[in-house]
Amino acid sequence: MNKIPKARLRTLRTITNGSRPGELKILKDNNQTTSLIDLASNDYLGLSHHPTVIESIKSSIGIEGVGSGASRFITGSKPIHKQLEESLSDWLDQECVLLFPSGFQANIAAVMALADRHTTIIADRLIHYSLLVGVKASGARLQRFAHNDLLDLEKKLKSCAQTGSTQNPLVITESLFSMEGTTPPLNEMSSLCKKYGARFLVDEAHALGILGYQGRGLCYGLTTPVTMISGTFGKAFGSGGAFLATNKLLGEELIQRSGAFRYTTALAPLLCKGAYTALNLIQSNPTWGVKLQEEASNWRAELKKSQWSYPKGIGPIISIMIGSDLEALKHQNILEENGLLSIAIRPPTVPEGTARLRVVLRKDLPSHTLNKLLIALNKV
Repeated sequence: MNKIPKARLRTLRTITNGSRPGELKILKDNNQTTSLIDLASNDYLGLSHHPTVIESIKSSIGIEGVGSGASRFITGSKPIHKQLEESLSDWLDQECVLLFPSGFQANIAAVMALADRHTTIIADRLIHYSLLVGVKASGARLQRFAHNDLLDLEKKLKSCAQTGSTQNPLVITESLFSMEGTTPPLNEMSSLCKKYGARFLVDEAHALGILGYQGRGLCYGLTTPVTMISGTFGKAFGSGGAFLATNKLLGEELIQRSGAFRYTTALAPLLCKGAYTALNLIQSNPTWGVKLQEEASNWRAELKKSQWSYPKGIGPIISIMIGSDLEALKHQNILEENGLLSIAIRPPTVPEGTARLRVVLRKDLPSHTLNKLLIALNKV
C-alpha cells in the first residue's frame, strides 16, 4: 500500500450536538469538549433536531420498532415505506419512487439499471465517487466531460452518435455538486440528451429541499424530463436513506432486477418516518430554501469583497479555494480556534492543487456567523 502523505491523513473525531441550534461539540482525548458553530454538516434546514421530526420518530419506534427486519421482498415493506414513496412521487411529479438504505447504494443501483458493458457513459468530470463505482460495476465505457461544459458534452454526444452504436448513451451529472457548490445548466443538458437519444441520470442529493420550485430540486419542471433522479434524506431532510425516482417501466425494472434493491435490509421505518415528516415540513414552508439561497448569495458577496475565491453557485455550499493541502488544514485549524467548524477538503476528494474549505450554510446559524468567519479568515 502506498504511504499516504501526512497532509492527507484523515482522522475520526467524536462529535456531539451542542446546546444551541447550529452548534457542535468535538470530544477531545482528555474528555474535554470544544463548542463550534457548524459550518460543515449537510443538515441545511436543521431538521435532524426539529421537534416535530423527533416526535414522529418516537411514535414510529413504538409501532414498528427500530429496524425493518428484512428486505422489501421478505417482511421489510412497511406502510411508511409506501407512504413515503407515494408522497415523493407526487411531490417530484415522477411515476415511481423506490427507497434505498443509502445514497451510495442508490447511485450504484441507478447506473447499473441504465447501463451495461455495451453502454457509453458520458459523465461530468466531478461526479460523486458512488456514481463512478456504479459505472465500474456496470462495465460501461466511461467518457468524462469538462465540469458543467455544454460544448464538451455535445462534442462527446456527437462523437458517440457517429460511432453507430445501437445502444443509447447515458449522461450523468449532479444538480448541486457537493464539493464545488456549482449547478449545471440542466435544461440545456436535458435538451442535448433528447437530441442525441441519450438517457439522463441526475443526482439531486444536495439540492432537494433547497433548490428549485418549492425545494423540489432542479430537475422539477424541466422542458425535457430526465430519465432518473437520485435523492437522499441525509441532507436537507435531516434523516437517513435515499431513493430513486423514475418512470413506471424503469421502476419495475429496478424492482425485478436490481441487486442493490433486492439484497438489502429495507430502510429503517424510523428513518422513513423522519424523512416523511421532514417532507411535510418542507412542503409547508416553501420559502425555507429561497431564504437560504438569499443568505448564501450575501455570504458570497461578502467573501468576494474580502478577495476570497470560490466557484460560482446558488446553493448553501461555498468552497473557499485555498490550493495546497497544508494551507487548507492551516485554515481549518484557525477557524476552529475561533469557534467555527469548516473542514479542509483535500485530494483525492477534489482534484490535485484545489484543496479548499467547504463552508455550508444552515437555516439555524447564529446571525453573527458570517462576520465571525470573515474575521477568522483574515487571521490566517
